[in-house]
Amino acid sequence: MHTWDDVVDIAKRLPDVEESTSYNTPSLKVGGKGFARLRSEAEGGLMLFCALEEKEALLASGDPAFYTTPHYDGYGAILVDLERVDRDQLCELVAEAWRIKAPAKTRRAADRRRP
Repeated sequence: MHTWDDVVDIAKRLPDVEESTSYNTPSLKVGGKGFARLRSEAEGGLMLFCALEEKEALLASGDPAFYTTPHYDGYGAILVDLERVDRDQLCELVAEAWRIKAPAKTRRAADRRRP
């Protein structure tokens, strides 16, 4: 089981991540753009930006850690059940959400630091 604090710890390993709020809930931003938000809506979950193809694949997998709502239909964001998601997959999804929203200069700098 994972918590928002785990998500923050994962994200803070990436450059220029800021803790913030969005819709009065905790969120993470890079370059002033949100890439993750802890939802307080009835369905709860962690919202992460992703490519539509990735969202479709995650939903088609049948993994109960991933879901959506009508509000997010046709939108590049997946909802994640933190109690069910695999840690490695959570790390990958957080990094991909960061990459989608990070400014090009920030992405390039992060790529140069990779081994």
